[in-house]
Amino acid sequence: MTRLSLATRRTFRSLRFRNFKLFFFGQLISQAGTWLTMIALTLLVLHRTGSGLAIGILTACQFAPILVLGAWGGLVADRSDKRRLLLVTQTLEMLQSFALAALAFMPHAPLVAFYGTALAGGVMLAFDNPARRAFVSEMVPPDEVQNAVTLNSALMTSSRVIGPALAGLLVVTTGFGWCFTIDAISYLAVIASLWMMRTSELHTPPVARRAKGMVREGLRYVRRVPDLWVPLVMMTVVGTLTFNFSVVIPLFVEHTLHGNDGSYTLLYSVLSFGSLTGALVAAHRHAIGVRTIVVASVAFGAAMLLFSTAPSLVASFPIALLVGFTSVAFMTGSSAVVQLRSAPTMRGRVLALQAIVFIGSTPVGGPLLGAVCDRYGARAGLVVGGVAALAAGAWGYRKTRRMAGAGGTSVDGVDALEAEAAEMQVA
Repeated sequence: MTRLSLATRRTFRSLRFRNFKLFFFGQLISQAGTWLTMIALTLLVLHRTGSGLAIGILTACQFAPILVLGAWGGLVADRSDKRRLLLVTQTLEMLQSFALAALAFMPHAPLVAFYGTALAGGVMLAFDNPARRAFVSEMVPPDEVQNAVTLNSALMTSSRVIGPALAGLLVVTTGFGWCFTIDAISYLAVIASLWMMRTSELHTPPVARRAKGMVREGLRYVRRVPDLWVPLVMMTVVGTLTFNFSVVIPLFVEHTLHGNDGSYTLLYSVLSFGSLTGALVAAHRHAIGVRTIVVASVAFGAAMLLFSTAPSLVASFPIALLVGFTSVAFMTGSSAVVQLRSAPTMRGRVLALQAIVFIGSTPVGGPLLGAVCDRYGARAGLVVGGVAALAAGAWGYRKTRRMAGAGGTSVDGVDALEAEAAEMQVA
């Protein structure tokens, strides 16, 4: 029991800090509501259209603003008090969820209205995402940033266990409107947690000075740092073609395996439980490097290919656990490397760029995979995602070998990049 207790304390050590604890539990409630809305909105569009392309268009509406506005969202995060910025974005997102609820309670609300409201939510997300993720590093001391980042990823994935299961229950019992209403109410938890924080205990970095070309400066910075550039290129490929779960999985469950809404949300919860396990394993690690991301990408691709061969709904559940575990290993590893290797004054812009390539690529991949699933079946969509992750891993492996041979950066530790970040912070 002593060893288990020590391991638990090590894994959850960032929760010793009051501000992060408030943020963690507020986000846990709010993110469960967010997943409730995402699942419910996907099912609503699927029921109305039966089309993979229509779901892909919905996904594009939700995430296209990140592709267009993400870089400016990161710049705003670098130049703002992130806690105050999050109070604004979270309040606006709460109002967006109430708008979705109002539409869902209408007898014949047009589908385009749901698309428009999803698009408005995407605009808010473009500014909320980099600020929320960069804010994590301000709530704990520098030596606990990696643990806080991975625990934050565990938070996101644990909410995916609760949200889809709750969505499945509410959709079949009370309808879509109450899903959106509960999500809107859940935002009060994170808004309250932000208000209750002790600002004197925050580790606030210097605010980036206003200057011309700050967005381009962020792009140039990432391009010249291999430990940032390699993960971001891999994330572009995986985010575009592999991580479109909201498009491929409902089609796979309901059209290929002949399941229903309940089985889809249950499968998604099982997948998310695997993700939660992977996130907690990542939180226990002391060091995460580019090689970790390469291995995770290859494992993720193999799991997706195995998932595509599932002969029945029952057989798909254990494979979904593996898909969840490997997917979050890739996601948390990428997020940790990007956060740890970025200079504090550049972190918002780098995280925004990560969101652009990882989430903002969804508007490209979502409709594309939806069309592939409509034409060739959902298994083909899973195969495309698996092959893409394997290809990204192979490219990353080749690059890490070159990086190790050059000796300029570390692929497993945090050495030369930390020195560079420190120099930039002093400058």
